[in-house]
Amino acid sequence: MSRETPVLRLLAAFGCGLLFALGLGLAGMTRPQKVLGFLDVLGPWDPTLAVVMGGAVLSYAVLYRLFLRRPKPLLEARYHLPPPGAVEPRQLAGAALFGVGWGLVGLCPAPAVVDLAAGLPQVAAFVAAMLAGLHLHDRLHGPARGGAARAARAGG
Repeated sequence: MSRETPVLRLLAAFGCGLLFALGLGLAGMTRPQKVLGFLDVLGPWDPTLAVVMGGAVLSYAVLYRLFLRRPKPLLEARYHLPPPGAVEPRQLAGAALFGVGWGLVGLCPAPAVVDLAAGLPQVAAFVAAMLAGLHLHDRLHGPARGGAARAARAGG
């Protein structure tokens, strides 16, 4: 692996994060009212989130198939894919907890980080609580075991 690869990975991560943040902002998904309006099916329902999610799922479905045609990723030696049927009860419980939190405040991690730039104290409190929860998880269960976490611990 060349010495440029860690720099390219960092630039690719930054570019992807920037594109994601711009997409969130453009679609209005950094505004908790949008999320809460989608979840309020008995009130003035706002379908915007469904359109954004549909676009994301469609993009992912097409690009995933295209990328897997390559023998390996651009900046990795191999793909890091979970085995089929690898969903564990802990993951389902975590997804449910995430959904409840998202529904209560209308924020999820990515939009909350983007919203930090607005300087709103409630967003700062949300991000602080999220970071405390991540730290608590690592203390109780050890660091995350995902591919990105494993690569970070391995030094790239």
